[in-house]
Amino acid sequence: MPAMKNFADILATLESADYLEHIELLDKAGNPIARIENKPGSQGSLKVYHHLWKKHGGITPAAAQEGLELYAEHTADARANPGKHPHIDRLFGIIDNNAGLTALCQQKHQL
Repeated sequence: MPAMKNFADILATLESADYLEHIELLDKAGNPIARIENKPGSQGSLKVYHHLWKKHGGITPAAAQEGLELYAEHTADARANPGKHPHIDRLFGIIDNNAGLTALCQQKHQL
C-alpha cells in the first residue's frame, strides 16, 4: 500500500500561485469574509484555495471536501484544535452549512 502523502508533497503537485497578491473570499451576498495573503505562513493555503477556485469555480462544499483532503495531516490537527488552522476551519464550515464562497484572485502588480 502506498504511503499517504503529506501536505508538503501535495503542495508540490499543485499549480503555482506565486503570481497572486491575495485571494479575497466573499459570501453569497458579496460581502468579504476573509483574505488569504501571499506571504509566509499562508502561501500553502493560498495555493490550495487557488487550486479549488480554478477547479470548482468557487469554494463549494465539494471544493471544501477536496480541500480537506489536500490539507492532509493538517486536517486532523484542525479538527482536534479548532481555531488553530482558520483556513481549514472555514472549509469545515462550508461543508457543515452547505454554503459556498466566491473567490476573487488579485494578481501582483507589475511595474
